[in-house]
Formats: sequence, structure tokens, C-alpha cells
Amino acid sequence: MGGSVFGNSFKITTWGESHGKAVGVVIDGVPAGLSLCEEDIQVFLDRRKPGQSKFTTARKEGDLCEILSGVFEGKTTGTPISVMVKNEDQHSKDYSAIQDIYRPGHADYGFNEKFGFRDHRGGGRSSGRETIGRVAAGAVAIKILKELGIDVITYAKAIGPVEVREDQMDLSEITENPFCLPSKSAASEAETYVETCISEKDSAGGVVECRVKGMPAGIGEPVFDKLDATLARAVMSIGAVKGVEIGDGFAASKAKGSENNDAFAMDGNRVIKKTNHAGGILGGISDGADILLRAAVKPTPSIAQPQNTVTTEGTETLIEIHGRHDPIIVPRAVVVIESMVAITLCDALFSNMSARMDHIKKIYGTDAR
Repeated sequence: MGGSVFGNSFKITTWGESHGKAVGVVIDGVPAGLSLCEEDIQVFLDRRKPGQSKFTTARKEGDLCEILSGVFEGKTTGTPISVMVKNEDQHSKDYSAIQDIYRPGHADYGFNEKFGFRDHRGGGRSSGRETIGRVAAGAVAIKILKELGIDVITYAKAIGPVEVREDQMDLSEITENPFCLPSKSAASEAETYVETCISEKDSAGGVVECRVKGMPAGIGEPVFDKLDATLARAVMSIGAVKGVEIGDGFAASKAKGSENNDAFAMDGNRVIKKTNHAGGILGGISDGADILLRAAVKPTPSIAQPQNTVTTEGTETLIEIHGRHDPIIVPRAVVVIESMVAITLCDALFSNMSARMDHIKKIYGTDAR
């Protein structure tokens, strides 16, 4: 099975299944000398773990991480870092009744057609539990970015029809409600909406927004590895994400060039933009403004309503999915999207170090010896 590796200079490989013994990640390319301990990673894993409110699955996982390699006496050694999280609360019997039925909205049918076999217990590698490895790697990437003065701020922009307007934005509210919304009033509206979905045996989706502050200009490649292209690929690789936009995104298609262009200006000896419709990326290369990315997260497909489907033998039937499922995945997806953005930026920054001869000479030239 391919496709479990992401990145070039900062490379991650996730492994494990939802109902296997453990899940985890191997991170390669982390420089030696970075201060790192399990607590640094655990803070991020705690943001995505289940069972934290009535709006998440009741599966009770501590999601406690263990660093197996790549760290010695609190510092990274420059060798691959392996992080493991054991699965402790699997209820595989919850899936026995549907092992021969394709669940609507899930990867069951496609997985079976590709491999001729699938792990029906929670979706195996297609499960959201695979994202644990991404978040563990994201915690390391974010620590690196912070040392470079780069901050990644992520939150829910919308829950179903409830959207946070710019004049409502209060970043201090993100950790004060179960939806990660930067607005107290919007969180209250979202709670009412999601409770209605639950009462109707239904689920909800939403939009996650990510802002990157302090990103230097000149990062990204101008052709196939454009920074916005690699960010979109990274975020779209998350199972629940169905769309990504940068800056004004789809709204740019309705604008005129005079409205969409960002005028350049000088701030002392620094080039700045007066607006940021481009979302901090022009021609696939960062322009020094905040990078602004939004991701559309679909409603959780596991719902208790009767749904039409077919069996693996081709018989039409009805399915009602019971067990422990999130009525909305958006709040737990916030840290996953943040992690994939951070991993992508780290990879791009590391790769960019060899883009200019003067950069190389600063490290290896005679003046640096």
C-alpha cells in the first residue's frame, strides 16, 4: 500500500489501523538539537482525542504518546523520530453487523475494489484515527516553526450554517467552547444547530480556517510544487476534507482584477501588501503576508438514520449505523489541519535552504568557518 509518506526534506510516514494494536508516525529530517519531549507532542494529541464533549465520539482513548527513537536527553539527535500511541478502547464488535455492507460516505467500497479485502473494524487505514500520526508530527513541525518566529493559528470558521463574521472574531474564545469557534455567540448558535442534528440522528460539517503569521517571503516552488498546491494536497489528504481555498479562494472568481490584485507598498525598507486577497502566496511562492487557508470538512458519514446501500454480494439493503461516532468532526479536525499545514511549511522551508548560493555560503563558505 503506497501513499503513507508525505514530504521531502521534512518527511513523515504514518502507520497503524483504527482497531490495531497501535498507531504512530516516523518523522525524518528533524534537525539535531531541537528540544523535544513527549509532553510537547501530548498537548497536540489532547486536542484531537475523542470523548472530550457530548459533540465527539464516546470512545475513551487517552492517546498517550511514546517517543521510541530520535531523542536523547531531551534533544533531537538528527535521526528518525518514531512516535507510538496504543489503541486501548476498540469495540470491534460494533462493526460485526456491517462487515458485509458498504457504508454510505465511507471508503468501504473503493477500498474493497482496490485491494479485494478490507478491515471493516472502523475503516482501518481510512479511519480518522490515522490522523494521530499526523498530529504527532505536526507538534514537532510547529515547535520548529515557533523557533523561526512563525505562528500557525487554526480554528473553526463555520459549523454548518453558523459562520463567524470578521467583526465577531475573538481568538481568545477558541479554547473556551467545544467547537473551537473564535466567537462566543457563534458557539452558542452552533450548539443549538448540532443538538438538532443529534436529535434527528444526523451529523454536521463545517469550515476550518488556518492563518500563518511570520512566514518569510520566497518559500515555495514556481511550477508543480507551488506552496499553495502542496498545502492543498496536504490538507486534502485528510479524510474528512472535501475542499481547500487560499486567500479569497472561490470568491476571487467573482471579482475584477482591480479588486483582486494586492497593491504593493513600502513599510520602511520592507515590501508589504496593502491587502491580502492572495492569501500570502503569489505564483506559488510566499509573499510575506499572512498565509490564509480554509478547508471544507464534510458531515460525519456514520449516522443512525436508515440509508440505502448494498452488500458486498450486490444485494440492495438498508443500513443504520450505531456505535460511538462523532456527530461533528470539525472541532477535532482543527488540530489535524493545523498539523498538515505546519508539516508542509517545514518541508518547504528546509527545501528552500539550497535555493540560493548566498544561503549555502553562509553555512559552508570560508567566512562561516
